[in-house]
Formats: sequence, structure tokens, C-alpha cells
Amino acid sequence: MSGKIVTVLEWMRKNGMNLFMRFQRDCRMLIVTCLMMAVLSLAGCQEPAPPPAPGLAEVVVVTVKPQRIVLTTELPGRISAYLVAEIRPQVNGLIQKRHFQEGAFVQSGDLLYQIDPLPYQAAFDQAQAALFAAEAQLVVAEANLPALRSRAERLRELAAIRAVGQQDADDASAALTQAEADVEARKAAIEVSRAAMESARINLSFTPIKAPISGRIGRSNITVGALATAYQPVPLAVIQQLDPIYVDVTQASVELLQLRRKLTEGRLRKNGASQNKVSLVLEDGTLYSHVGTLQFRDVTVDPSTGSVTLRMVFPNPRQVLLPGMYVRAIVEEGVNEQALLVPQQGVSRDNRGNPVAWVVDPADKVEQRALELDRAMGDRWLVTRGLKAGDRLIVEGLQKVRPGSQVKVIPFTGPAADPSNPGGEKPAAEQNQ
Repeated sequence: MSGKIVTVLEWMRKNGMNLFMRFQRDCRMLIVTCLMMAVLSLAGCQEPAPPPAPGLAEVVVVTVKPQRIVLTTELPGRISAYLVAEIRPQVNGLIQKRHFQEGAFVQSGDLLYQIDPLPYQAAFDQAQAALFAAEAQLVVAEANLPALRSRAERLRELAAIRAVGQQDADDASAALTQAEADVEARKAAIEVSRAAMESARINLSFTPIKAPISGRIGRSNITVGALATAYQPVPLAVIQQLDPIYVDVTQASVELLQLRRKLTEGRLRKNGASQNKVSLVLEDGTLYSHVGTLQFRDVTVDPSTGSVTLRMVFPNPRQVLLPGMYVRAIVEEGVNEQALLVPQQGVSRDNRGNPVAWVVDPADKVEQRALELDRAMGDRWLVTRGLKAGDRLIVEGLQKVRPGSQVKVIPFTGPAADPSNPGGEKPAAEQNQ
């Protein structure tokens, strides 16, 4: 027993200091934990601090100012030749020779084809011979008339005194009448012969086929040795005059009525001498280098499309424009002296898709305006109703505002800072030059 007690005492002597230090550390940790829980409990009982007061929403605005613009409209159209001549023979015959190069430029009066002239030359010679014969017979018939007239007169006088028989006088008178009728018949024969000779001469003149107009000739639809028929439905070739050249475009009749109403109401006015000037955009999007002239507007509306045709004339010295080519014509409508152009980023849409704008009033409060738009011009809208000169249109910061809210206004400092040119683009009149 005493041995066990000695062993226990020896163990306590060796490990007692370590147990005491561990106990002291655990007590300190318990005290720190209790203090932290007390601090957190006190903090949870206090009310939360209020958030800092928000500042005014900042918006970027552009001041709307009226400006002078030239309004244009872009219309689709097709190129058509200024003059078109379909070459058709006017007499029958074999084609002896072709005198032109396909695709070449020909002058008016140039020889294109030669039809065999021999049958028509023979007919002309025959008609001429018949005319000469009729003229000779007329001379003979007229030479016999004086003698027959004298004899008939003498026998009529002798018959009156019963110096000759009445039968002889009547025979002489009948012979004179017959001779006079023969002279008239010879004269009629001469006229017929002259007409036949002129017809033969005309047919002979049709054997060389010549160009009626100057222009570029296309491919030949007939070869040498083929038979040509008078007034055949298929032309031998086609000549087209390409300088100047026509551009035919279509415009909806409702657009024409709207334009007339604007001019009548004074919202547009004609631009003087340049009113009929037209620009042209080619198929690849490039601007044609020459300016054309509006020649006329058709007076008939196409019932199938509800549109009218406008014809323009353009110079085409290098023959860039070819018949059938699709183009877009920029036609000048008129001048708006008080146009309101606003950046497109300043116009949004409501739930119904109607255009609206947000403006800042003199008290720096936001209000919403319903707009009426005419058209887009570059990156701007032409506004006809809903805004007035001097309005401050919000172009940035729209997501921060609501009707009636107070805002901090910042003028736009980019290209649109110029009120007369919002959007920083060229004026519409310059765009269409």
C-alpha cells in the first residue's frame, strides 16, 4: 500500500505544474468568450444607423433648337434608255451583208444591213419603162386631137347646110370624143406608172437598212444569208441612246398627298431652282457623280400598286447607267426652316410602341412628352409634335429618372453639343450632295 502511495505522489509532483497551466489557459479562454457574447448582445439591442442621404440623379441633356434643313425622299426606280429603236426590215429579202460591230456605237444614218436589191431594182426599172411608154402614147394621142377637132367642126358646119350627110358629121364628132378620152386615159396611165415607179423606188430604198438614231447597238438577231420578212415581230437589232438617260421611279400616292399638304400648310416651302435637282444612289450604295433633273410626275395612279411614276433625266457620258439597272433616287421635297432634329438616343417607346421623350423643365424636374415623328435623318429624328425650341432633352441617364423627379443637369459635351447639329453629323442637305 505504501508503495502505491509513493507512486501517486511521485506522479503528482511531476505533472502537477502542467495541469495547473492548462487549467489557467482554459479559464482565460472562457472569460474572453463570455465578454464577446456580452458585447454582441448589447450591439443587437441598439437600432441600426440610417443610410446616408442619396444625391440627385445626374442626366445629360441636349437643348433643342430649330434649324433649316432640306427634306428629301429616297425612291426606288429603274434605268431606261432615252431613245430605243428596234430595227425591222420593211421589205422581204435575203440579208447580203451586215455592216456593224455588235455592241458598237452607231450614228444616225449608218448602214446596218443590206438586203438583196436586185428584185426591187428590176421592179423599179419596169415601172420606169411603163411610165415612159405612157408618156409617149400621151404625146401621140394629144398630137391627133387638133386634126380630129378641126374635121368634126367642119363636118358639123357642112351638115348644117346639108352639104354632107349628118352621119358623117356624127362620126367625126364621135372620133373626136374617143380621141379626147384616150388622152385622159393616157394621162391616168402616166399617174399610175409614176405611182408604181415611186413605190418601186421606195422599196428599193428599203433594201439598205440604216440606223434611225445614234446610240449603242446590241447583238444581231439575224445572220448573213437569212431571209428577212417585212415588219417581222423579232427585230434584227436594237439601238439604244444612253446619254442622256431616263430614270423612272415610283412614289406612293399617299406620300404625294402628304407632301402637298405640308406645302399648303406652310411646313415646307419649295427650294427655288434646286427643287427639281435629283441625286442617284447606285446598286452598290455609291453616289452617282452627276446630278439629274426631275422631268415630270405622271398624272395617273397605278391601281395595282397605288403609286405614280416620276421620270428623271441624268447625263451619262461614261455610260455607267445601263437600261434595267436598279437605283434609288434622292428627290428633294422642300425646305423646313424651323425643323427640330433630336438624337435618336433621346427618344424611347412606351408600352404601346408610341415615341416618347424625357425633358427637364425650368425647375430641373423630369417630365415625359409624347412625340410625333416625321422621319429618321442619319442618327436623328425629325420631330413634328411634342417638343419645342429650348426644351432640354435627356439623352443619357434615362434609367435613373421618373416623372416629377428632381435631377442634376449636365450639358452634353460630345459632338451633339452643338444644338443646331445634334448627333454631330452633316446636315441632311450636305448628306445628299
